Amino acid sequence: MTMRKIITISLPLPYKLGTVNCYLIEIDTGYILIDTGCSNNRNDLEKEFENADCKPENLRLIILTHGDFDHTGNAAYLREKFGAKIAMHRDDSGMVERGDMFWNRRKGNILLGLIARILFRFGKKERFKPDLYVDEEYDLSEYGFDAKVIHILGHSKGSIGILTADGNLFCGDLLENKDKPILNSIMDDLTAANTSIQKLKSLKINTVYPGHGKPFPMETFIKQELIENENK
Repeated sequence: MTMRKIITISLPLPYKLGTVNCYLIEIDTGYILIDTGCSNNRNDLEKEFENADCKPENLRLIILTHGDFDHTGNAAYLREKFGAKIAMHRDDSGMVERGDMFWNRRKGNILLGLIARILFRFGKKERFKPDLYVDEEYDLSEYGFDAKVIHILGHSKGSIGILTADGNLFCGDLLENKDKPILNSIMDDLTAANTSIQKLKSLKINTVYPGHGKPFPMETFIKQELIENENK
């Protein structure tokens, strides 16, 4: 169950609003995909699959860290084309089953809500039902991936992280690293997010792979958080 390679696929968001990361994980028996980008990224995503020589028979599982459209936009399409199951947390599954990936979920920030509606309006709304619901400590070894799921709610109720045996964490949108490693700027529940951060600190995490921005050492985030707390 060796993880051979992590392929970071950074795809542009609409209207030049940055990028979103998908991670294609090469394992002994094929590939695992973590998040799928927006539907308008489909051609770019498929080119990355071709570059990696990831064929339909090679994709073992699609894992969605949460239900937002920029992470779930190609999941249904890839399942149909590659035959891979889709896994996510039950608490975010309603978003993709109703086709409201982001729509009407966050009401605290009017500007962000408006941007989300504009982005969503021009995206494809492909509703789908996940094949597999995963929660805390779910073991992914049956798919050839030496990793487990951790529930890190905050950004959304059903946000999950994937922690590998060698200390790599794919954290979805709990943390981001556009300029420096920080808590994501969009949170459904800040208290829950801070609780999730404390959970991460108790785990053996070496490198964090965020949904937005570059990977970073967990130690860097912890040190930076300490400095910021001292300056408050």
